[in-house]
Amino acid sequence: MTPRRRPPTVIKLGGELLEEPARLRRLAGALAGVAELEPLVVVHGGGREVDAEMARLGIPKRAVDGLRITDGPTLDVVTGVLAGRVNTRLVAALGAAGTSAVGLTGADGGLARVRRERRYRAANGTEVDLGFVGRPIGADPPALLTDLLKTGHVPVVASLGAGTGGQVFNVNADTLAGFLAARLRARRLIIAGGTAGVLDANGRTIPMVDDRAIDALIGGGQASAGMVAKLLACRAALAGGAVAVTIVDGRKARRGMFDDAPGRAVAAGTTVTAGTRQRPRMSRTGARGERR
Repeated sequence: MTPRRRPPTVIKLGGELLEEPARLRRLAGALAGVAELEPLVVVHGGGREVDAEMARLGIPKRAVDGLRITDGPTLDVVTGVLAGRVNTRLVAALGAAGTSAVGLTGADGGLARVRRERRYRAANGTEVDLGFVGRPIGADPPALLTDLLKTGHVPVVASLGAGTGGQVFNVNADTLAGFLAARLRARRLIIAGGTAGVLDANGRTIPMVDDRAIDALIGGGQASAGMVAKLLACRAALAGGAVAVTIVDGRKARRGMFDDAPGRAVAAGTTVTAGTRQRPRMSRTGARGERR
């Protein structure tokens, strides 16, 4: 394989995009098209499948700001569903599309060392114990990812991490994607999910948001729980050196949907910028987004 030196693209996939076989095949084809042209890292969630498995086992779900409150039984389900079922299914689909994909979690090779989020301050100001939820830490590019990228592989990362003592932690997939995009100085971060970007009160896509708009959306309570995590992840990626960040609709998967278009959404979606040049028009009912 030919070594690749360009800064990578990081694409985060919402778990709802990975459930239906035909959609998964189309999405794998779109990702394979990107991987043919540039280094690619894929991060994925799987929240709906986790929810379904928890319901089957009679484990109640609790969440705040799009972050799952994770006790021991919940962590067992999250680990099994994300690292096992969803990750393997996505890696297999990418292989069928002709891509050399490698399934990982943040615990592999120290890819995402995390610290426990013991007390989390929610957007409404209250403090919550999230349980076994971790926040990635560190500043250096993960060596395992850079090695895989140099040899032409596509790392596919399930949103889990490990603490210094070996404890596994649940990590929000948007948070992990933003962290990796920052650490890798990614050329692009694309967050693909089940909505057409950041939406206004009338359900229309807001084409661009900046720091000031993010503050307004979160501080005013206008962003939904799932969108809060996405916006914060986008901000972290930009602060860390990612060049272009977009939130896009991944439901109509097709080859070419992630074709390079720096500085604007590659599919119907919202560009997130670090500046304060433009603010979205919105009412108090605000912006919406899907969960991880």
